[in-house]
Amino acid sequence: MEDSALLVMDVQREIVDLADDGSGYLPRLRRAIDGARAADIPVIYVVIALRPGRPDVSTRNKALTGLVRAGLHTEGEPGTEIHPDIAPQPGETVVTKRRGSAFSGSDLDLVLRARDINHLILTGIATNGVVLHTACHANDRDLGLTVLSDACIDLDPEVHTLLTGKLFPQWAEVVAVEEWLRAVAPR
Repeated sequence: MEDSALLVMDVQREIVDLADDGSGYLPRLRRAIDGARAADIPVIYVVIALRPGRPDVSTRNKALTGLVRAGLHTEGEPGTEIHPDIAPQPGETVVTKRRGSAFSGSDLDLVLRARDINHLILTGIATNGVVLHTACHANDRDLGLTVLSDACIDLDPEVHTLLTGKLFPQWAEVVAVEEWLRAVAPR
């Protein structure tokens, strides 16, 4: 899996506070991150951060307009930092995006090309947000995809189940963290 990277997307303090359902999400995600590091798979963090004053948010964008009203995701504000339970190690890449997909308004594509990465392992919050949008973009870019189903979480469990059970398998290998760890464990 030398051409792969694990994406940890939108696992920021304010987002975790809204979405974590008490199911052990952060410890599972931590196991995936530790497993990727042990297998020498780069871990790339993706965060959403909007500029103060929101000059980058159109009133036509319903999703972002709702975040503006809620006061979420302002660059540099408390709560936008990566959750400390899964924080990056020194030297790990953090990409800032301005929209739903990890590719939108970020330099993720540049980072992937510079490292010859052509397979992404997707994790993050929310399944119907950053994971879905990034999977669509990655699929259109002909990148290989794996979705770690239990390292993604959504406010609506039914939507999560629909996406991981029906839609994502059309584009990606969909596996649980423990199954993926067995496949990538150093031998």
